Amino acid sequence: MSAETPISRVFDLIPQYLAKNNFDDAFVSKINGEWVKRSARDIIDSINFMSHGLYALGIRKDDKVAIISNSRPEWNITDFGIQQLGAVSVPMYPTITIEDYRYIFADAGVKIVFVSDKKLYDKVIDAISTLAIKPIVYSFDQLTGVEHFQDVLNLGKNGDANKLEEMKAAVKPDDLLTLIYTSGTTGFPKGVMLSHDNILSNVRACVEYFVVESNDKVLSFLPLCHIYERAAIYIYIRMGGRVYYAESMETIAENIREVKPAMFTTVPRLLEKVYDKIVSKGYELTGVKKSLFFWALNLGLKFDPTKDMGFFYNIQLKIARKLIFSKWQEALGGNIKVITSGSAALQPRLSRVFWAAGIPISEGYGLTETSPVISTSRVKPIDFRVGCVGTVLSNVEVKIAEDGEILCKGPNVMKGYYKRPEATAEAIDTDGWFHTGDIGTLVEGKYLKITDRKKEIFKTSGGKYVAPQQVENKLKESILIEQCMVVGENQKFPSALVIPEFSALKEWCNSNGINYTSDAEIIKNEQVKEHFDKEVETLMADVAQWERVKKIVLLPRLFSIDEGELTAKLSLKRKAITEKNITLIEGLYK
Repeated sequence: MSAETPISRVFDLIPQYLAKNNFDDAFVSKINGEWVKRSARDIIDSINFMSHGLYALGIRKDDKVAIISNSRPEWNITDFGIQQLGAVSVPMYPTITIEDYRYIFADAGVKIVFVSDKKLYDKVIDAISTLAIKPIVYSFDQLTGVEHFQDVLNLGKNGDANKLEEMKAAVKPDDLLTLIYTSGTTGFPKGVMLSHDNILSNVRACVEYFVVESNDKVLSFLPLCHIYERAAIYIYIRMGGRVYYAESMETIAENIREVKPAMFTTVPRLLEKVYDKIVSKGYELTGVKKSLFFWALNLGLKFDPTKDMGFFYNIQLKIARKLIFSKWQEALGGNIKVITSGSAALQPRLSRVFWAAGIPISEGYGLTETSPVISTSRVKPIDFRVGCVGTVLSNVEVKIAEDGEILCKGPNVMKGYYKRPEATAEAIDTDGWFHTGDIGTLVEGKYLKITDRKKEIFKTSGGKYVAPQQVENKLKESILIEQCMVVGENQKFPSALVIPEFSALKEWCNSNGINYTSDAEIIKNEQVKEHFDKEVETLMADVAQWERVKKIVLLPRLFSIDEGELTAKLSLKRKAITEKNITLIEGLYK
């Protein structure tokens, strides 16, 4: 295939990439402390071997193959190998329950499962133990007595190239590419059906927003099972980027400094942690250095990249960037062209301060069902508004329903939910509009702003509606608050369950002569509780009277996936959290 051949299936991206960008470091991962390069030629050979190997194992068009793994080259090689057969990938989070794995394997009819390591292998073996038809399990890591990823490649090394071309030719743009099960906050997960055309329509539209150029390094660390990071990889390949895979979520900071990427995708929580860590370091400074740090920080919190801030401000910012913010840039490798943030709302203050530091943040919005992007912020030239999620993609339509719900129509909208026609009809109306479940508005008729989830808005006993996400984001502006959940349905006022950022709280206690014993004990300390009450009161000053959190209760540990309090993409399971803490919540209103 020549470089000019139109791309109509996702796997068409690979030969075009090779024709234009035959890098020796197309995909790079860190193994035993060393960055190991894989060339573009090696990657395409491995993809073809994977296709041949899967075919030899009996995989045919429309068969389902699951991938459960951290982000690594093997993930994408397996993904593209599945695609070329017209088979369907079923990516899953490594963090979901054995029961969810069992349900998805059965519901999708999975024939082969690829896992990354021993821990996931054991979970999968447990999940399939009660299934009537058990899928074959392969691992990416070398495990004793377990079929290995390389075994499939070896099986495919003598495959018939002509046969593979026939199978590729039989794959149509509207064919099912992947089945992604969304965890949701209630009930069994639903399989979102996305076609090649769904995803490619998004890739084509997003290219103009990305500022990655051929030869740029990009870092991948978000789960590839989520369509957000997976689509980003497709865009990087389309644009000629060199993909470096972080070792783990724990080594991101170190890997960023080593790779010096031009771009990476992230979620707000990670940016919040980076910001909180920087601020906590600022508190450790003394004298002039500490004064300069917080002078620069406060300057950054007022910044608006879309406006001329005036001569005096601009001079100060130039000084702040040289003295303080240059160190932020160095910590992120020094080559960042853009960081894209998605999956949840980004606090406006983070957008302002990172832009002030010379680190552009592009915030976007979308869902698995929309492949995923509906809107995103343009950074070159700058075209967005702080607090909004950018402009709607050129091939997507958005309208706001009478009740404020965001509706979306376009080639990015899913084919439907797998074997769930009723759920599909509920999500996509007869006019083709997908109902996102999010409440929002178009600022200046152009910039999309998300205000809350439709099902999460509640009414107080005074008849006022409260959008909890907005209030929660306001609370999390405090470096002392890591997680929170606003409650108060049918009550006189909103309250909140609050989990402190315990490392920052420890610093505060040390500065105020309070003996820090343990997380569980310190939240009972009267001075600590009083300080949090004052912190919340200050944060609520700019919030509408009826939405202000009046009372809080501190909790000793973070909400987690394992405890059933968060979804795989870290959304709050509000009902489960409420049920677990019902006594504490009721106590707030006595």
